[in-house]
Amino acid sequence: MQSNSTVSILLVDDHPENLLALEAVLGGLGGNLVKAHSGEEALRCLLHQDFAVILLDVQMPGMDGFETATLIRSRERSRYTPIIFLTAFSTSENMVFKGYSLGAVDYLLKPIEAEILLSKVSVFVELFEKAQEIKRQAAQLEAMNTELRTSEERFRLLSACSPVGIFLTNVEGYCTYTNPRCQAICGFTLPESLGDGWLGFMHPEDLERVRDTWFACAQNVREYSGEVRFQQTPETVRWTHVRSSPMFSNEGKLIGHVGTIEDITERKQSEEVRAQIIQEQAARQQAETANQMKDEFLAVLSHELRTPLNAMLGWAQLLRTRKFDDATMQRALEAIERNARAQAQLVEDILDVSLIMQGKLRLNRYAVGLKTIIEAAVDSVRPQAEDKSIGLTVEYDESANRVCGDPDRLQQVVWNLLSNAVKFTPEHGEIAVRLKRDDGQAVIEIADTGMGIHPDFLPHVFERFRQADSTTTRAYGGLGLGLAIVRHLTELNNGTVTAHSKGEGTGATFTVKLPLWDSQADQNGSCPTSEQTMSSTDLSGIQVLIVDDEVDTREFLILMIEQHGASVRAVASADEVLELLHGLMPDVLVSDIAMPEKDGYELIQAIRKRPADRGGNLPAIALTAYATEGDCEKAIAAGFQQHIAKPVDPEELIAAIARLAKSPIAQPLATE
Repeated sequence: MQSNSTVSILLVDDHPENLLALEAVLGGLGGNLVKAHSGEEALRCLLHQDFAVILLDVQMPGMDGFETATLIRSRERSRYTPIIFLTAFSTSENMVFKGYSLGAVDYLLKPIEAEILLSKVSVFVELFEKAQEIKRQAAQLEAMNTELRTSEERFRLLSACSPVGIFLTNVEGYCTYTNPRCQAICGFTLPESLGDGWLGFMHPEDLERVRDTWFACAQNVREYSGEVRFQQTPETVRWTHVRSSPMFSNEGKLIGHVGTIEDITERKQSEEVRAQIIQEQAARQQAETANQMKDEFLAVLSHELRTPLNAMLGWAQLLRTRKFDDATMQRALEAIERNARAQAQLVEDILDVSLIMQGKLRLNRYAVGLKTIIEAAVDSVRPQAEDKSIGLTVEYDESANRVCGDPDRLQQVVWNLLSNAVKFTPEHGEIAVRLKRDDGQAVIEIADTGMGIHPDFLPHVFERFRQADSTTTRAYGGLGLGLAIVRHLTELNNGTVTAHSKGEGTGATFTVKLPLWDSQADQNGSCPTSEQTMSSTDLSGIQVLIVDDEVDTREFLILMIEQHGASVRAVASADEVLELLHGLMPDVLVSDIAMPEKDGYELIQAIRKRPADRGGNLPAIALTAYATEGDCEKAIAAGFQQHIAKPVDPEELIAAIARLAKSPIAQPLATE
């Protein structure tokens, strides 16, 4: 075999020719042949290097081979170096024995056969090389063990001192190790955390979600990241952020998962505090906005109520103190009437909004034609449109005519939208009203070429008390209630209303959609016809007693109720009612509340104390300007069957009279 160049062979002989001969024989091994001419020189060579074998001549001047061998064996480094003695003399057994006793591995006689020498030296060279390889591997293994011990110690220190929790799992996702920080965060010990034991310390609300997601990630060799709550005690909950990644060997084989757990409880608490602060700020901002809107609304309300009063009172004072010609008188009366109607509309809007906010707005729904409703609304606004030279066009689709709804409230919807269109459309503008059919719905479109709606305000256009700006309110008038009433009335009639505008100066389009009424589909008569409704409010044969201290109100109520066929008697005070009940037994009493001397509450209480045959069970309606929910409850508690607010809705009053007249012992009605 060929020796490594690091293998050295020491040749010791005092004759140079013998060294040359040995070198010639062993040169083929490729080793490093070191020559020494004496025992002393050989010992010096052994001071600096190791040899695979030493060929040592026995007969040398000065220090012979045996003495040299003795000194070689006395050194620790060369104690086990193989020595082959060479001699030209016949060897006696004593000499051979002496050589072997000094540690020789062989004894060769000169002249030495080359093959034998080469064979023996090769064996020792090969043994030396193997010994060197074993030493190298042992050193490498020791270095690896040292590195492993260092790595394990480093991991132990890192794990024990880490500010975040660390855990290890097997390939299936079951825990095999948790560090002290992980145990402190989650509230378990190392044995409790192993396997799937760590799941038992999780918050119950997170358990199922985390367990399913965790093992799915482990099975599919994916990273995991999520927020998890651990419940150390019933009172102590820790928020954590858990992350994990697959671990692979150098060969790319999955060997498990490594993860971290970070305590984020303080961060979560800070986020909750911050969210609460933001909510409080938002609530405060909303309250401030609401207060500002209320203040603006009250300012507008004051302005809108005082403006018509100024004209009415001014003209009334002039008419009383001066004489005018017929033309001026007519102009004054028209101004008073116009401003009175405007003020009445403001009051109506306020009352409608009050009923809407209390959820008590009542509808009388039956099958009606939208064409008639639209025509009536158009006719009512046409004079104002003509005054501004506004073109007003109407288109009808007869197939979209019939719906089930309250005709008065639907007319109010169309009238409000048309009034807005006229109000915000400049002179010589255009307003188009279209009734059409779309996907089983009746669609009313009112489009104008007016001032339009700013995109920022468009989402708020149907909100109560909202105006685009106060200057607009002053310029065009109004309380900002009309469109809110439109939306609510439309929804009560099972419809929807939307607004569209490309921006200021581009006009606006309002679209009302209502379900069409099918007489064939309405077999149970859930939506009666107008003829059926009118017949239900026929008061023929019914006697009504009215008490109100205002003469105008009494005359209005008498005329209205008599038009429905009833017999009406009206008085001005509670005492007159009690006097009449001695000889008169009406079917229904309609009583004002605020009256001088004895109010309506005292009257109804006095009636309820009477026996039945003297009117004690007389059905009674409280008709009053006190219109709050508390006023309604007070009237019912006093003994009235129903509370109706002024200004009175004629149909509501007639329907109430008809109902109570048919049931003399009717129970109190909650106002809708």
